[in-house]
Amino acid sequence: MKAAVITFPGSNCDRDLSVAFAQAGAEVVKVWHKETEIPAGVDIIGVPGGFSYGDYLRCGAIASRSPIGRAVADFAGRGGYVLGICNGFQVLTEMKLLPGALMRNAGLKFVSKPLSLRVATTDSAFTSGYEAGQEIVIPVAHHDGNYQIDAEGLARLQGEDRVAFRYVENPNGSVDDIAGVLSENRRVLGMMPHPERVIEDAQGGADGAALFRALTSVLESA
Repeated sequence: MKAAVITFPGSNCDRDLSVAFAQAGAEVVKVWHKETEIPAGVDIIGVPGGFSYGDYLRCGAIASRSPIGRAVADFAGRGGYVLGICNGFQVLTEMKLLPGALMRNAGLKFVSKPLSLRVATTDSAFTSGYEAGQEIVIPVAHHDGNYQIDAEGLARLQGEDRVAFRYVENPNGSVDDIAGVLSENRRVLGMMPHPERVIEDAQGGADGAALFRALTSVLESA
């Protein structure tokens, strides 16, 4: 499996995401924001956390319109797999690859701590390494992680089993405790928590490793 990790000005989790993919057995290539094409042979794109372009205008807004942002959208449009974490999730909603929007946290404060998540579906390459209803501990670090979507959109997410993860204790006001959502074809996942930060016990937990192992397993057998 070959993974491309995008780096924008202000990204600060691109190295962690690269390590997580590599530890799961993937070949990793780093792609700078000024590039206009995704390298040949890439199976999945990772859009990392951080503060792309300083979070000016809106979180993820400028990144979504960058040269490589357009290439990411084209890749997803052709059925490619994309994982967006934290700021990466914000970028994917700005690209309209995922529904909804990420707003300022309800408490108006930056939240940074480990949190319990409940796996809402295992019907995706990203979540197939977990059990439905399993509780995992994944850290969050965000100021604008309050996921919101209108009632019709929420009903659609719920009805199509596209909520990937929910917070056990909601830290930011997200509707329906949503921590991550899937695209219609289930090949794009956006999530605010950081699975790449918990891939080995030395980090205080390894619950994120199953996500990357499952991806590698599914994509290598495709």
